[in-house]
Amino acid sequence: MSGKVWFITGASRGFGRVWAEAALKRGDKVAATARILADVADLSEVYGDAVLPIALDVTNARAVQNAVTRAHAHFGRLDVVLNNAGYALVGAIEEAHEADVRAEFDTNFFGALRVIQAALPLLRRQGSGHIIGVSSVAGIVAGPITGFYNASKFAIEALHESLAQEVKGFGLKVTLLEPGAYATGFASMASLRISPVINAYSNTRAEVFAAGAKLEFGEPEATADAILKIVDAENPPLRFFVGTEGLPRARAAYADRLATWEAWEADSNAAQGEARQHNIAS
Repeated sequence: MSGKVWFITGASRGFGRVWAEAALKRGDKVAATARILADVADLSEVYGDAVLPIALDVTNARAVQNAVTRAHAHFGRLDVVLNNAGYALVGAIEEAHEADVRAEFDTNFFGALRVIQAALPLLRRQGSGHIIGVSSVAGIVAGPITGFYNASKFAIEALHESLAQEVKGFGLKVTLLEPGAYATGFASMASLRISPVINAYSNTRAEVFAAGAKLEFGEPEATADAILKIVDAENPPLRFFVGTEGLPRARAAYADRLATWEAWEADSNAAQGEARQHNIAS
């Protein structure tokens, strides 16, 4: 089904821009948001009234509510609510300042949560809608020096998994997109936030950066058809790996986790003690 209305955060560049333009090119309408209005205003020059550019900082709760309400009122409905805004804080767990970690979660996790909570009453009244969260392969498997970004994406994974179960009865759909490495500029030094360095972690940091330099980055434009297929699907997946990186890493990670859990199964079972029912509502 074409003719959908999208609300996209982080639409100025990278995936957000690619998916906004893919939707517009096929005749959909898009409320395109970015921190700086000029970064999305140019879409109107090409796509005219099909675009509603909105300046939005997702860390501002009132601005999020106003943006979602404005987009819904402008187009009359919202069919796809896509949370794409986010960034990566790079640093070992010991290195980062708490304020920097809170700032990352304020954008990556709470920013998405604000949009979802603003949109849900509207979508429930419609009896339809598709909430899409941009997670990452980093939301499935964690690594050194990116632990805070991993943590924010693990939280996004849990949020959407729970949400999908809560809103299914209202006719709403939920999907997590889990991209690997893409040439979006996201991983450039200019786009990353770097924690203060503790020399004890310099070797680990160097190994991580060296491995990153060998990565093969996907083409962002190549993702468009898959994303459009997902939003048009009658039964879209809860989780979707964008690109080739995710599934092999997940297979290896879960094989290792299962092997460890099974090796310790007897001790886990012994730790249960005497099982009995308990009324959690009391």
